[in-house]
Amino acid sequence: MSSRRSFLGGAGAIAAAVGAASVGRSALAALPEPVLQTRPDTMPPLVPQSGRPYNPVVTLNGWTLPWRMNAGVKEFHLVAEPVVREMAPGFKAHLWGYNGQSPGPTIEVVEGDRVRIFVTNRLGELTSIHWHGQRLPNGMDGVTGLTQPGIPPGKTFVYEFEARRPGTFMYHPHADEMVQMAMGMMGMWVTHPKGRHPLIDEVDRDFCILLNAYDIDPGSYTPRIMTMLDFNLWSWNSRIFPGIDPLVVRHMDKIRVRVGNLTMTNHPMHLHGHEFLVTGTDGGPTPKSARQHEVTADVAVGQMRQLEFLADEEGDWAFHCHKSHHTMNAMGHGVPTMIGVDHSGVVRDIAALVPDYMVMGERGMKDMTEMEMPLPANTAPMMAGKGPFGAIGMGGMFSVVKVRKDQKPRDYADPGWYRHPPGTVAYEFTGSLPEPSRSGAPGSGAMAPAAQADVEVAVRKPGRHGGAHR
Repeated sequence: MSSRRSFLGGAGAIAAAVGAASVGRSALAALPEPVLQTRPDTMPPLVPQSGRPYNPVVTLNGWTLPWRMNAGVKEFHLVAEPVVREMAPGFKAHLWGYNGQSPGPTIEVVEGDRVRIFVTNRLGELTSIHWHGQRLPNGMDGVTGLTQPGIPPGKTFVYEFEARRPGTFMYHPHADEMVQMAMGMMGMWVTHPKGRHPLIDEVDRDFCILLNAYDIDPGSYTPRIMTMLDFNLWSWNSRIFPGIDPLVVRHMDKIRVRVGNLTMTNHPMHLHGHEFLVTGTDGGPTPKSARQHEVTADVAVGQMRQLEFLADEEGDWAFHCHKSHHTMNAMGHGVPTMIGVDHSGVVRDIAALVPDYMVMGERGMKDMTEMEMPLPANTAPMMAGKGPFGAIGMGGMFSVVKVRKDQKPRDYADPGWYRHPPGTVAYEFTGSLPEPSRSGAPGSGAMAPAAQADVEVAVRKPGRHGGAHR
């Protein structure tokens, strides 16, 4: 963990820690050191060195927050602060988050753990943290004004409770929520079962993905916080494709993917090449009698879904949100549809005045993946990413599940592109094509066309004074 550690200036000098509810003063004698992570890479799983053992998760393009044990209590230190998040190579956003990143680090505990979280506010306004989906004392629920006072700038509050049930949860503010969540303040929480559980299977690889969305104008850095629905960047863990790392797995591994949604709309998550089971929700494990195989599962706002499958098909399999606009980056909603419009003559006239002018959209938008179009500084292309056969033509909520027979256990290194066995890749047909035959015969039976007479429609509408209009 030493590669992850960096001290936040002044955090160790905080003299007062104010509890969100009654907490023993011995707990406040010293703060655990805050740990900072600014690299956007997927960090290896944090194998527990203290406390109960468990099989750790991997947060895609993220990390797990280290802790210390203090008299049997697992202590964490979260720091709410402005951060710079690289959303894709060459594109950075000025967000708010925790411990150097947005989303904040994943918190991992074990069912029955006593947990103490110190939360230091480095923002310019009040904040709090709500532990989404947890069973805990009311005064630890994190709703500013209702269950606690807001955490003032420069102050530290303490949350303490028992992790009572296993599952996948989230954390986020309940203070100026419209701004703070739109700026990226959120994170995931995983509570592992303390022993064998009848509804929670052992898995070989366990991934965490938190869905988020931003509206960042091309050429700018800061999200527009007033946006309600028309976001232009749909992200996983505040990364957009091609900045999202692949989910690297070993052939025949059992895989769990935990997906949480803190955007403003639902996301149908779709996996190619495999079927999965939804084995858990925010409410806990799904009864086995209620599970059915799916290839797409809708994750609504504020929900979590656990997807599990056996990686029994080798290859590079797409995994993405199935809303078509959610696999694009920086899309302009005001762009007119130009499909089928021949404006070559206009192009010649405009190019005489603007030499770099380019035609867009007359054959669809896929051409943009091949263009070297100049973009404003700090702007992600709408569709980017190269595959072994050329431009992938995707952005946003898209990644690849890479299944390999020769991948070593617990090895998450990218194996490169899949080498397809001979004869297993779609290819161009070069023979002659028969002319399509079209039937002009009328339908029969129930499909026979009915005789139609000319009809003149007369509409009678009530008038303002009882009259009518024809």
